[in-house]
Amino acid sequence: MPDTIDILKELISKRNSRRRFMGQAGIASLGILGANYLAGVNRASTAMASVNHTSAAVTQEVTDVNIFNFALNLEYLEAEYYLRAAYGMGLEQSGVGVDGAGTLGPVTGGSKVPFASDIIRQFAEEIAQDEAAHVKFLRSVLGSNRVARPAIDLQTSFNTAAQAAGIGPSFNPFADENSFLLGAFIFEDVGVTAYKGAARFIMNKDYLEAAAGILAVEAYHAGEIRTVLYARDRMNPSLMIASTVQKISDLRDAADGPGDDDQGIILTQPQMNLPAGHANIVPSDENGIAFSRNTTQVLSIVYLGGRSGNFGFFPQRLNGEIR
Repeated sequence: MPDTIDILKELISKRNSRRRFMGQAGIASLGILGANYLAGVNRASTAMASVNHTSAAVTQEVTDVNIFNFALNLEYLEAEYYLRAAYGMGLEQSGVGVDGAGTLGPVTGGSKVPFASDIIRQFAEEIAQDEAAHVKFLRSVLGSNRVARPAIDLQTSFNTAAQAAGIGPSFNPFADENSFLLGAFIFEDVGVTAYKGAARFIMNKDYLEAAAGILAVEAYHAGEIRTVLYARDRMNPSLMIASTVQKISDLRDAADGPGDDDQGIILTQPQMNLPAGHANIVPSDENGIAFSRNTTQVLSIVYLGGRSGNFGFFPQRLNGEIR
């Protein structure tokens, strides 16, 4: 059976072949892009209903509780990452609850980052506090329906992703602040697109407003991380930060399906009136709209393909109905 790295490399190869074909076919006209955008919305609507990963034939009801528990799993991951990076401790040590329905899992890996810059340290601390607050808020809203924190891997998962993306044999996002920023990039854009994709399925308007507020904060985080990475690449091109970011973007794009939506911090192709090579802090489409991911796409990214018995950042999968 092929391992996770082989699966991801195969997905990246297929994605690059699709990109070359699309470029040669010249299909990036405004009319076709508009049609693809609407088709993508329809595909997302259909796929959100098919969220059982043990049987493609089984569809589940998408409820507000299911959606918020799905989001809570992702917030557990982000909070554990940032709290460990900023303070060297996780949710439990920070006084945030992690109990709930499902199996409570351990967190593997993670340590305080030896920040060289006080600015980046403060960024990390602020984001850590936001993510911990998201966990507390979602747990409060869900009440007795909340799921427990699943097992989270902040060690092997990064090494697997690095090898598949062609970054190197291993990757420790807690080793230094540049590595921390690259690790953060893996998560932030996924969170933004996941919340946007779920918005149309949230029935309770109070919940929808809350989700919109969390999405806005995640978008601020993503813009912050992307801006700092771009600035560091420009200040020290020898670090090849933009190139590494693009490899991570390509990996996410390959894992989430046949589309070509994910974007690095530098435009690889002209967009509107901007030339290739221009800064790309905001990954939007030709209408200036951020793209969406459905639960299947998000799971495929955080599970790192998830087809060889190894489920990436969530070794035992998520807790809850959408897993």
